[in-house]
Order: sequence, then C-alpha cells, then structure tokens
Amino acid sequence: MVSGSDEVFTTGETTVKLRDRIGIDVNRNIRIEEGVEWAAKNSVKFLDFQLDNETNAVTSFDAKRVSAVRSVREKHDIHIGLHTSSAVNVAEYAPHASAGVDEYLKSYVDIYSKLGAEWIVVHAGYHFTKDKETRMKAGLERLKRIADYAEKNNVRLLLENLNKEPKDAEVHYLAHTLEEWRYYWGLLASPAVRLSFTVNHAHLVPEGVSGFSDALDFSLVGEVRLADCYRNGHEVHLKPGAGDLDFGDMFRRVEGKGFKGHYTNAFGSLEDRLSARDYLVDTARNAGVKVD
Repeated sequence: MVSGSDEVFTTGETTVKLRDRIGIDVNRNIRIEEGVEWAAKNSVKFLDFQLDNETNAVTSFDAKRVSAVRSVREKHDIHIGLHTSSAVNVAEYAPHASAGVDEYLKSYVDIYSKLGAEWIVVHAGYHFTKDKETRMKAGLERLKRIADYAEKNNVRLLLENLNKEPKDAEVHYLAHTLEEWRYYWGLLASPAVRLSFTVNHAHLVPEGVSGFSDALDFSLVGEVRLADCYRNGHEVHLKPGAGDLDFGDMFRRVEGKGFKGHYTNAFGSLEDRLSARDYLVDTARNAGVKVD
C-alpha cells in the first residue's frame, strides 16, 4: 500500500458538497477561456484541459492569451488541470523522438503556473509486447526527470492508471494493472507526484475497483476519474448507468478511505458529463455516502 499524509486538492472549504467536487474533462475543441465561462454558468468548479490540438495548443499561449485565461479563471474561482496525451509515448527511448517527449512534458510544466493550473495528469506510456521491460525502465526514468523538474517549479503531477487493450493487440498501455502501476509508485517520494485513479480503467481488469481501492492510500490520490464500462470488458467511456460499474460501491470505498479531492467526469458529450453529476450524487447518497 502507498502511504503518506499529504493533503490533496480541495476548494479550501471545510465541508464541500460532493456535487461541487465533481468536475468535467472538457471537450478539446473548446478554448480554455470559453470552458471556464461555461463552468461558471453551470456551477462546475473543476475542469480538465488538454493542450495538444489547435484549439488549446501549448504553443498558442502568448502573454495576451495567458492573461485572458488567468483573468477569467480567477474571476470565477475555477480550478483547472492539464491532461497530457496518452498517445505521446512516455516510454519512448529512440534517439530524437525520446528528446521530443521530454520537451513535450516540460512544455506542460512550463505553462502550468502561467495559467494558474493545479495539476497535470501524466501517463507511463505504452509498449509493443516484446519490449515491455525496456519500455517500463525508459518510462520510469523519464518520469523521474519530469518529477524533478516539476518539483523545482512547484508543479503537481498526477500519474494515471490507464486502460487495458485487447489481449492480441500489439500495443499495450503501461500502468493498467495494479502490479504495473505499483512499479512507478516510488515516484510518490517526490512531493510533486501523486496519483489519478480512473475507476473505469480499474473495472476492466481482474483487480477491479475494489482491489485498486484497497491498495491505495487516498491521501496520495489527487483525482478520481469517472466513466462507466463493463466488467473485464473493453475500453469504452459510457455515461454512468449505461454500463455495469457500481458507482454506489465505488463512492463508499473511495470516500470511506478519506478521499478529499475532486472527481472528473470523462464520457459522452459535455452535457452528458454535466447532467451525470446529479445521477452520481444520488447514487452516492443511496449508498449511504455523505454528499452534503
């Protein structure tokens, strides 16, 4: 079990309603400025953005745009996080390409404080079946480097457990099982690294949400990501209630272990993610979880 006593993200209030802790993974085609305005109108406190396509490319944030983002974020008191792309292979080791991945991750760290972000979700990369051990070592070394850089810049990284791929696929994400995720937990010795727990990814593997929850010290979890899917099935991001993940049991386990951070809805349309907050709160309440 991971242990530790660090506080994770909260809104700063003594008691925060569960609904207010459920944030949204924003559509990548929405500008951050517009997403924050949308969040304010819909009483959403936590937003997750990716900075990879032309809408919010990390290279697009000149001084004027940085100022605009900070202004609207501070005006509405919205907490924003950044989400690196799982398509960028953190476990890359090829010359030139490897250096490019380092620069990619550094660019997220560099923009973090400018935008007033509060977390960056990162990944362990992927392997091509026969090179798993080599890829894991390369990824861990890269994450150590970026953790050191993040620590120097007062940046918080959240390492996510990713999804399984079909057994006969050539490419497989790393850190999708407990055993693989644990391989990287030595990084938690750095105050710059915590975890992002994606419950639907856990639901796809034998350990399940229960096994992951039992293994985690939730003081070291900065975010819990939500979507529905089918037990031991394939990667799909369904609206809660459309699959067979027991969200009531999930909330009992996660909240019961003292999780105080935010949740992030990542499925369907933006409106699906917004409307599902009420379903999730009702499900938690019916499971005996304190929601107010």
